[in-house]
Amino acid sequence: MEFNHKSVLFDEAIAALELDKSKIIADGTAGGGGHSREIAKAAGRLIAIDRDPDAIAVLGKRLSEFDNVTIVQDNFSNIKGILSSLEISGIDGLLLDLGVSSFQLDNGERGFSFHQDAPLDMRMSKTGLSAFDVVNEYNEAALADVIWKYGEEKFSRSIARNIVASRAEKPIETTFELVDIIKKSMPAKELKKGHPARKTFQAIRIEVNGELESLRRALDDAFDCLNPGGIIAVITFHSLEDRIVKEKFADWTKGCTCPKEFPVCVCGNKPKGELPFKSKAPTERELEDNSRARSSRLRSFRKF
Repeated sequence: MEFNHKSVLFDEAIAALELDKSKIIADGTAGGGGHSREIAKAAGRLIAIDRDPDAIAVLGKRLSEFDNVTIVQDNFSNIKGILSSLEISGIDGLLLDLGVSSFQLDNGERGFSFHQDAPLDMRMSKTGLSAFDVVNEYNEAALADVIWKYGEEKFSRSIARNIVASRAEKPIETTFELVDIIKKSMPAKELKKGHPARKTFQAIRIEVNGELESLRRALDDAFDCLNPGGIIAVITFHSLEDRIVKEKFADWTKGCTCPKEFPVCVCGNKPKGELPFKSKAPTERELEDNSRARSSRLRSFRKF
């Protein structure tokens, strides 16, 4: 299957990086190379990073014409180690296009989609903990916690209870087996409010890939790696991701925190950067072309 991905907020993300030939840019989620190709054309050097081996194979072909590109198979949360291994002391920009790619969703074998029957997997790197492991090995309390914390699914306890009851008879091996259990765990009226498995699948995927922990680490380490004037641009797809980015950027742009009644500042806290814009959402035209873009948001931070 060809590695295709419909990049969301594409023009806005590229513009946010303020590219020119003097800059070193890291694309932490290079995927099918959509953003990376545009960055390679305009930047001095591109570090194209992805943890998915399928993406790495495609990137080698799609970026082969550029002599200013280095492709790295790794998790973007290891940005410090990646740059150190390449003897790069600082970068001028980092782009993160978070979540699961169109290719990963549409490739039934990967087990990301609740619309296709496939083995429970959901591993972006194709290694380590899988969705099968989470569904069949986590105890009921841990399952309910994951489904609630990462999916904000109000029927998390019922779903976890039914998963444990079902796997007592036989292991839960496929996406459709899991979907059936989720449907049986909800009142009939809830089944009409969008696909009932969406939140649970999101939660398990986030757990399998350690997505939120990777994002927090990447933001902190990328800040340390940014040159003055450097930019971090992040595209998020759900409120959990967006909240992490929004709060981190707000913290970096925060000035004095002294009580208002203090005549002079004693905390010494100064902003570490600025927000070129608050956030950007997809246009109606983009939503017509790509329904998966609906929940996306772009945020940007520039370091002083």
